[in-house]
Amino acid sequence: MTTPKFILELREKIGHDLLWLTGITGVVLDDEDQVLLVRRADDGRWALPAGILEPGEQPAIGLVREIQEETAVETEVVRLISIDALPPSSYPNGDQVQYLDLCFHCRPLRGEAQVNDDESLEVAWFPLTTLPTDLAPREHTNITNALNPTTLPIFAR
Repeated sequence: MTTPKFILELREKIGHDLLWLTGITGVVLDDEDQVLLVRRADDGRWALPAGILEPGEQPAIGLVREIQEETAVETEVVRLISIDALPPSSYPNGDQVQYLDLCFHCRPLRGEAQVNDDESLEVAWFPLTTLPTDLAPREHTNITNALNPTTLPIFAR
């Protein structure tokens, strides 16, 4: 996975210290009750398409970009689902990060789901009734929240 240039430049200044980043996650649901998932190259697990915002990038635009880069599927954002401060984590090289994740419900417009960059090993549509067993609990929560008919985002109080 390629680390964006702006992060490399920040790391030159702060080393491995905790870096606060804005994450974006997409729950892409089609008309056949399927969700678009990627099998991540870094840990081999199935996950929702996700990434980080570039400096100055609008969240919905950044997510559409990330989904297309990872899956070759063009999407549109339907609504904001949730805003979550995720727990701090570390990468194998010692870099510490914490993400403020914005999760959006998206709908596909066009394109065949396929591996489109080096961040994914596989890309596939899964019926909501047969999701991969290694899908993290947070991913299940995001899918459930996307299916919720309320239009208000979910956030911690």
